[in-house]
Amino acid sequence: MKVIFFDGYCGLCNGFIDFMMKVDKRGIFKFCALQSDYAKTTLNQEDVIDLKSLVVLLEGKTYRKSKGVLLAVSELGGPWKCLLILRLFPTAFSDRIYDLVAKNRYTLFGKRDTCRLPTTEEKMRFIV
Repeated sequence: MKVIFFDGYCGLCNGFIDFMMKVDKRGIFKFCALQSDYAKTTLNQEDVIDLKSLVVLLEGKTYRKSKGVLLAVSELGGPWKCLLILRLFPTAFSDRIYDLVAKNRYTLFGKRDTCRLPTTEEKMRFIV
């Protein structure tokens, strides 16, 4: 199973999930809030306490920060696979940019009062 774990309160994270659901026509990804019981039993404790990174689960391995985002988008195939060229940048550099955005994400993109709940149409794609 391929799962993208995200901060259910974060406007940026929810925007990324909306994008992925729209572009992922084959439905290869499931989505799960980091605040969920499933995330707490599946991921490292640090991931669900700090909420500092989107976490992507692919083939039993977890990827965080910029690497997770790039791998998730490239899994969509087609022209999205071209984004893997961004991996030419050192991970330390791209993660530093990721961390800067993550640190300010609530200010820049807003924070919801409640964790995102899937709509009726989205329910099959979410793990709650």
